[in-house]
Amino acid sequence: MSLADEILSVRNIYKVFGPQPKLAMDMLGQGADKNEIFNKTGQVVGVFDATFSVMRGEIFVIMGLSGSGKSTMVRLFNRLIEPTSGTIHLNGKEITGLSDEALLDVRRKDMSMVFQSFALMPHMSVLDNAAFGLEVSGVGQEERHARARDALKQVGLTGHEYSYPHQLSGGMQQRVGLARALANDPAILLMDEAFSALDPLIRSEMQGELIRLQAEQHRTIIFISHDIEEAIRIGHRIAIMEGGRVVQIGSPQELLCNPVNDYVRAFFKGFDASKILRAGDVARISDEYPRHDDRARPTLRADSPLQDVLHIVANEPHPVAVLDKQGVFKGTISKSQLLQTMSRHS
Repeated sequence: MSLADEILSVRNIYKVFGPQPKLAMDMLGQGADKNEIFNKTGQVVGVFDATFSVMRGEIFVIMGLSGSGKSTMVRLFNRLIEPTSGTIHLNGKEITGLSDEALLDVRRKDMSMVFQSFALMPHMSVLDNAAFGLEVSGVGQEERHARARDALKQVGLTGHEYSYPHQLSGGMQQRVGLARALANDPAILLMDEAFSALDPLIRSEMQGELIRLQAEQHRTIIFISHDIEEAIRIGHRIAIMEGGRVVQIGSPQELLCNPVNDYVRAFFKGFDASKILRAGDVARISDEYPRHDDRARPTLRADSPLQDVLHIVANEPHPVAVLDKQGVFKGTISKSQLLQTMSRHS
C-alpha cells in the first residue's frame, strides 16, 4: 500500500487522563509503565505511542479487552478527546492543530460517528432523525430530507420515514443511527461498539449490512469491537490493543498465523481456523503433485474459505490442486495438511 492510499495517519499519539499529563509523559520517557504512573501520580495513560495508518476504502477494526484504550482511540480521531502528544492527519492534512471552528467542519463533513446507544430523538420522525446532523450543519430542509431519504434507502428503511423510534425494533433503530451518519456522506465512518447492544440475530444482520454498504460504496470504516468473531467477519485489518498500546495490526489470517504474543494468541484460542484461513494459506508445493496438468482432478481457488472446501479435500484420496485467479498452480492441500492446520490453531 502506498502513502496515496492513506486516509488517516496516526503518529506517536499519547493520551494521559489527569491534571498532570506532563509529569506522566516525563515518567514515560524515563521508562515507567502505565501501572507505575497510576500508582505514583494517579494519572491514567489511555493511549501509549500509537502509530499506524488507515487505508482508504477499508474496514479497520480496533479491538481489545475492556480498558485497552480502543474507545479512547476512536475519540482521538475526531478530537472528542484531545491527544496529549502526537499528530493525526486526515487526507494528508493535520487535524490535531485545528481551531474549534475548523474542527467542527471536519466533524460535520469528514467524520461521522455511530455509537452503541442509538441516540435517537424520541419526538422526531425517522426522517428527521436521519437528517438531524444535516440540520445542525445548517442544510436546508429540502436538501437534508432528500439526503436523509437516500441514506434511509441505503440501509433498507424506505417506507419508515414517518415512523417514530418507539415504533421500531432495536435493529431498525440502529439502522436509523447508521443512516444519520451516512447522510453526511463522510470520508470516514467511526463506529464505537455500534452493534453490541443488539441481540445476536440482529447483530449478525447489521454486520452483513455494513459489509454490503462498504463493498458497494467503498467507504472507509473504523469499527471498535471487543468481539473477535465480529472483528474477523467485518474487518479487512484488525488492530489489537492492550493497556493503551497497539500490539499488532494485520489481516485476520496474519493475526491467527503469526501472533506477536500470548495476548493476541488468546483472542483466537478455540476459534475455528477454517472460518479465517483460505485455501491458499494452506496450500504447499508437494512432490506428490508437482504441477497442475491433470484436469480430471478437482481444483480449488486460492481465495476460497477453508471451511467451504473441507469436504472436497476430505473426500479425495490424493492432494487437491489450488489455483490462483489466473489459474496458476499454487500448490496442493492434503488431508494430513488440513489436520495439522486445524490442530495447530485449535
